[in-house]
Amino acid sequence: MKLTKALFIVFLVLIIDQASKIYIKLNYTLTTNASNPIVDWGKFKLMFYENPGAAWGAEIPGEYGKLILVIFRVCAVFGIGYWLWNSIKKGGHKILITSISLIFAGALGNIIDSIFYGVIFSGSYHGKVATFLPEHGYQPLGYGHVVDMLYFPLFKGTWPDWIPVVGGDTFSFFNAIFNVADSAITIGVILLLLFSKKAFPEKVKNKEANSQH
Repeated sequence: MKLTKALFIVFLVLIIDQASKIYIKLNYTLTTNASNPIVDWGKFKLMFYENPGAAWGAEIPGEYGKLILVIFRVCAVFGIGYWLWNSIKKGGHKILITSISLIFAGALGNIIDSIFYGVIFSGSYHGKVATFLPEHGYQPLGYGHVVDMLYFPLFKGTWPDWIPVVGGDTFSFFNAIFNVADSAITIGVILLLLFSKKAFPEKVKNKEANSQH
């Protein structure tokens, strides 16, 4: 798979991801919970949530926690970028190149939010819609929030009464709010897991060779 095709995947994901985030950011205020979504199509809801931390809303505590997280993400993006370039250089399988391209694009998409959104947008709080390039942003450079908007819990249920602590409580399966970048990362990882033999044929050959000795 050539570099141009990998770059096409990366840029396509980035364009869709950033266009969807910017549209949400410039047209809506934050949705407080699933009962007041922007769009409600039953199983699928369009929300507007800002994630200040890592995946699933996790945060590193402390004054420099967010900065440490951003630096880690930037290092990870460079690492994934090198993995992509090296895999193309070595003639890796198209499944491998496609998967890494999706993961790279997703990681880069969320990095853009974290680094720049706090500066180039105003806040989406107190019923006010954000503006682009305000005199003062809502956070310093590197402290922006990642925009999430996709929400579709697959099903709801109730924990059996015999389970300690949560017994009798209701729950939603896959209750996370995510974005296009998150989806690209997830799809990339799933492809690697499902087609690992094609993505990593050398490891499979080495394992088979070792088992014969």
